[in-house]
Amino acid sequence: MDNNVRPETMERITTPELARKFIEEQIGILRAQIGDKKVLLALSGGVDSSVVAALLIKAVGKQLVCVHVNHGLLRKGEPEQVIEVFRNQMDANLIYVDAVDRFLDKLAGVSDPETKRKIIGAEFIRVFEEEARKLEDIRFLGQGTIYPDILESADGIKAHHNVGGLPEDLDFELVEPVKLLYKDEVRVVGKELGLPDNMVYRQPFPGPGLGVRCLGAITRDRLEALRESDAILREEFAKNGLQGKVWQYFTIVPDFKSTGIRDGKRTFDWPVIIRAVNTRDAVTATVEDVPFALLQHITSRITAEVPGVNRVLYDLTPKPSGTIEWE
Repeated sequence: MDNNVRPETMERITTPELARKFIEEQIGILRAQIGDKKVLLALSGGVDSSVVAALLIKAVGKQLVCVHVNHGLLRKGEPEQVIEVFRNQMDANLIYVDAVDRFLDKLAGVSDPETKRKIIGAEFIRVFEEEARKLEDIRFLGQGTIYPDILESADGIKAHHNVGGLPEDLDFELVEPVKLLYKDEVRVVGKELGLPDNMVYRQPFPGPGLGVRCLGAITRDRLEALRESDAILREEFAKNGLQGKVWQYFTIVPDFKSTGIRDGKRTFDWPVIIRAVNTRDAVTATVEDVPFALLQHITSRITAEVPGVNRVLYDLTPKPSGTIEWE
């Protein structure tokens, strides 16, 4: 039987009871597979890698080595949350790598979206490889592969392994405990494992992170404006009951400026673009009908609190004709 094919008899995990049953089964499977060896995991803070980390901590404890690479393109508070949840609360063996300068220096002056993506992906592999070579007795590589990844890989849409491109002499056996689960099932399991809601129900987030929302060549000041405006948007959506209602929402800061007024004086600053969409499959998407009064309030906060910004725009374009991300 192909262990990459979900059995037709496998029950959909929809309840805490079914999640507990899955967790207990996986703990036994993981202990049998790993034995007394060590497992390496790239922990992004996204739901898939976080659930795999929590499962492995339950199964093998300190034999798991988590590596969290901060490339400077995460949302506000995310690196701190990874450290708080996994190192402080779950007592994980966590290596935190501050690679912000390294990534941003590599990206300086690069405006093409695909080139940015390739630089971010390649540099991540280099950093991860460097950390792996510092460690001894690593036999296994944990990955947050889920079932849609395998289906898309089989259809030729994309390769499903999360950390691809590692050198052959880093010869790891894969550990993929949630590879037969759909995203909604992974969330139920994560909730049962005790992960916080804002990690379990985290929005889809692109691999290059804020790198594809800071349009054109990334600059540190514009990246900071993006991070701060995104935090305000998320805070206001949470306060106004939209956090669980809207599938994906974020801000974008383009690489151009416009004239504005602040304190009676002329400004020449960036706009912030808000994107809020709903979708079932990410193939098509509709724009959320955000109350106008809330949009005005968010605009007021962003223009008052975020340096370098003097306009806020709302993207009304469905998919198609626009993609969900701008780059």
